[in-house]
Amino acid sequence: VRMGFLQLLSRKPGMLQMLFPIPFCQKQFPFVCLATSAHLYSKKKKVNSYEQVDQEKYKNLVYSVTSYRTSAQTPETILEEDNLLYGPPAKHRPPVKAETRTPKNCVPLINPHKRIPPLNRGSKLPLKIPLQKTNMPSVTRVLQQTLSPQQAFYLERWKQKKILELGKDGFEEYTENLFLQGALLHAALESQFQSQEPAAEEQSEDVAVSGYLRSVQHVLGEMSSVQALESAVQHQSLHYLGLVDCVAEYRGQLCVIDWKTSEKPKPSLKDTFDNPLQVAAYIGAINHDANYDFQVRCGLIVVAYKNGSPAHAHFMDPDLCSQYWNKWLMRLEEYMDRN
Repeated sequence: VRMGFLQLLSRKPGMLQMLFPIPFCQKQFPFVCLATSAHLYSKKKKVNSYEQVDQEKYKNLVYSVTSYRTSAQTPETILEEDNLLYGPPAKHRPPVKAETRTPKNCVPLINPHKRIPPLNRGSKLPLKIPLQKTNMPSVTRVLQQTLSPQQAFYLERWKQKKILELGKDGFEEYTENLFLQGALLHAALESQFQSQEPAAEEQSEDVAVSGYLRSVQHVLGEMSSVQALESAVQHQSLHYLGLVDCVAEYRGQLCVIDWKTSEKPKPSLKDTFDNPLQVAAYIGAINHDANYDFQVRCGLIVVAYKNGSPAHAHFMDPDLCSQYWNKWLMRLEEYMDRN
């Protein structure tokens, strides 16, 4: 309506000047429109800041950054390697939540019915009970046959990589050498604890383990009162057996001590995989074995290195031993159910 009214007024000369003041009506509408139009369309074109960079100056820098490779492996080569070892990947499955389990047969780690006389700290020779063949499973066998799928996967992956690297014959020789080095270290430590000089024919073997012996010297300096060496243990109610490396005091605490050799550093207890369960199983067996007139509450895992670097000593206090004891009981139950 307003626009129609203004159109009618504009047809008659002088009508707009009568209604509006002269300064407002002096043909300012076209000027305002032109000014607005100029403001909208006269913006400067946005300049790309990268175009102002001296490309020649930074050419070498750009080339060095884009051409640098951190590793020879790529996702494609890793996938190709996995396909070669294990075949094509399976379809994705949602992860299964781990259930909190408790052992059915809650046998205590400490035997409440065993009388404990004062610990013998004299010159008595350590116990060395021979291992007899029975129908009872060993601790090592139980742990090997109850590996979790994840543990079995990584173990098989390591094995297949070693076979690809060394061949089947080379892998067998490699594993035999690993067992031989462990056996030689145990024999050298047993000889040292019993204060026996090695025989002449064992001098060459001592050279093979000299690095391991240097590695464990700082641990040996904190040990005393050796009670058992390479001695068989048997749990009389749970029906399993094993061979304990050493039972001695470490920093004033009586411990089951397990000697391990490793090519790679193992600075934390979790790096030793199932070794804590093995130590807990030996502690429980000693405490329920009538051949031993003492009980043990602590454990120690010593990882020695061939290059002589200081061994890692992982101490297991009573609370930690109790936790691993419960895990061992569940593994033992799983083994018994399968067999």
